[in-house]
Amino acid sequence: MTAPILIGALAPLSPPGWVEAGRHLLAGLELAVADVNEAGGIEGRPLELLVRDTAADPQKAAAAVDELASLGVSALAGEYHSVVARAAAARADALGVPFLCSSAVLDALTEQPTDWVARIAPAQSRGWRLYADFLLAAGHRSIAVASVPSVYWASGIGILRDHLAPHGGSVVEFDMGSLTPAALCDEVADRGATALLLLVGYPEPAVSIVKAVRRDPRLGEILIGAPAGQPELAEWGRLLGEEGAAVPFLRYRPGQLTALGDRAEAALREQLGQAPSFVAFEGYDTIAVLAAMMRSHGSERGHLAQAWPEVSVEGTRGRIGFSRVPGIGVWQWAWPPIQIVDRDPMAPDRFRVLHAG
Repeated sequence: MTAPILIGALAPLSPPGWVEAGRHLLAGLELAVADVNEAGGIEGRPLELLVRDTAADPQKAAAAVDELASLGVSALAGEYHSVVARAAAARADALGVPFLCSSAVLDALTEQPTDWVARIAPAQSRGWRLYADFLLAAGHRSIAVASVPSVYWASGIGILRDHLAPHGGSVVEFDMGSLTPAALCDEVADRGATALLLLVGYPEPAVSIVKAVRRDPRLGEILIGAPAGQPELAEWGRLLGEEGAAVPFLRYRPGQLTALGDRAEAALREQLGQAPSFVAFEGYDTIAVLAAMMRSHGSERGHLAQAWPEVSVEGTRGRIGFSRVPGIGVWQWAWPPIQIVDRDPMAPDRFRVLHAG
């Protein structure tokens, strides 16, 4: 029997990780592996995923990388949460294991430039600047932010503040570690903010904040935004119904998928029992890239790490290639398509594209 090529897969599959995002990510990874194997594998060798649950825990992710490296994986794939992916990237870099990060967007994914790590998702600075442009175009200059302590959220606030300030915009931050949703409503009403962004955990306190704001007559005209993408997945609609509509978020997909994307979307819909999110496509594209690299460069770790700049792969959302982007220490797909989308108030199961870049 031909020995499989092992790929380590990292995903949040239990709380406090965002389990639904992890499920979509893993579905994309698994579908792509199945497609590669159905087409004959890599020079006759099948791919095999070794899946590890990170549970949004950086230490658990680092330990998983150590274990997977010892088991002989050729590469690592996946992860959704930025602070977790950063821990995984640091260990992958230290151990010399190629890591293609699927969904984490934090610019500083590594402390220094490395050839061992690449990323499918766009950098946070690009997406969140586009989100700030959307706010400005919609007439929002006074922005309130509900946040909890996190490197990822702090980075996002800094990006928004720096981008809005030259245009007369301001950002005031409210720490949800010391405020209830009702108290937050009082603060936002007193400040006269026209937009409130949710930079908090999901489902809580995000869901409770949305409900409190929607039911407060003083805040009837305020825009609720969720740049990190919480409304993308079906659970948001189940938990909030109509109250979860008209909450703009960042979604990393184009207006039109590629032919491969259309085929993958149909298969993922059947596999998940619901419409696949952009996170599922990120998972699929991750394996599509690694498989192409292995076909051209083999499965040895060092050879794969040298192959990033030569990648040119048709993915589900466009042609993928990697380059060095100023300020980003990993090999970056520059740039994945980005949309700003919300759920249609007239039909909350349907998405509206509000802005694209």
